[in-house]
Amino acid sequence: MIDESIFKTADYIVRREKPVLTRHDCPYRSALTFNAGVIKDSDHYIMMFRNDYGDYDAHTLEGTDIGIAFSDDGLEWKVAEKPCFELSDGEIIRAYDPRVTFIDGQYVVCFAADTRHGIRGGIAVTSDFENFDIKSLSLPDNRNMVLFPEKINGRYVRLERPMPVYSRGGDRFDIWLSESDDLEFWGRSRLVLATEDVPYCNDKIGPGAPPLKTDAGWLIIFHSVDRDDSRGKNGWEKKWQKRYCIGAALLDIHDPSKVIGLTREPLMVPETYDETEEGFRTNTLFPCGALLDNGGKTLRIYYGASDTVVKVAFAPLDKVIEACTLRRKSDFQPL
Repeated sequence: MIDESIFKTADYIVRREKPVLTRHDCPYRSALTFNAGVIKDSDHYIMMFRNDYGDYDAHTLEGTDIGIAFSDDGLEWKVAEKPCFELSDGEIIRAYDPRVTFIDGQYVVCFAADTRHGIRGGIAVTSDFENFDIKSLSLPDNRNMVLFPEKINGRYVRLERPMPVYSRGGDRFDIWLSESDDLEFWGRSRLVLATEDVPYCNDKIGPGAPPLKTDAGWLIIFHSVDRDDSRGKNGWEKKWQKRYCIGAALLDIHDPSKVIGLTREPLMVPETYDETEEGFRTNTLFPCGALLDNGGKTLRIYYGASDTVVKVAFAPLDKVIEACTLRRKSDFQPL
């Protein structure tokens, strides 16, 4: 069990906004809009979001695609007339949970794919968000991939979350790192952060938004899950026992497999009505986008709330970094 007193402090530095994207904003069939990757170019914001369609009132879902929206300020969004990214072939059943990075003059989209042989992580590149060239699909089972916005030591680097249900037992899923010369072939994989390193996790963790470069190190925003079998029904499903919180960590600039800072308490926990009482899976905060505003002084986090809507939160960057208690990875003690 998790000590509930852990879930208390860091949340005060974060200011939430109302949902910035809901199913009502889509000009096509939509029941749930969530888990959005967001990036800012020279004059506007671009959002790729997961769209599950079906009947919201009847609590039924029929399929998934990925939509795209644009904004001048990152708060008021205009959704394009049709989804931008749909995958369905003999192997891939659906794609979802996009993350977006700009590197080498192109946009790179990391996404999850349900396939006939398990969950796989994909990487696609695009210059116009209309045509996508899929560079790689991982082996099953892997997901939650995010790409660093620049090469490190001459290589592309990504964070990922393999799902070894046998070797670790149940949902003991951790954050790993892999490298590539070409976005296609990945290797030199190694563990970055384990569930045992995170005091507010007893189930699994995973990468959230693409890393942000700061003077203190690479800032990563991740999701952390704690399970409580007494929670019972939460949302549409007969039983939903998990709670997804948001944490932050700092990685070494030159070797991002090294953790140099970690929030010892969650940065954000589910607390508003649309995060705890309403929606498909309540008590779920899932970050997929993070940006720096105000000359790099303000952190902006885009996250899915209750797997139902996209919300945004703001926090002073210096306070977030301060919340990452600086400790060497060798100092971390398992729960």
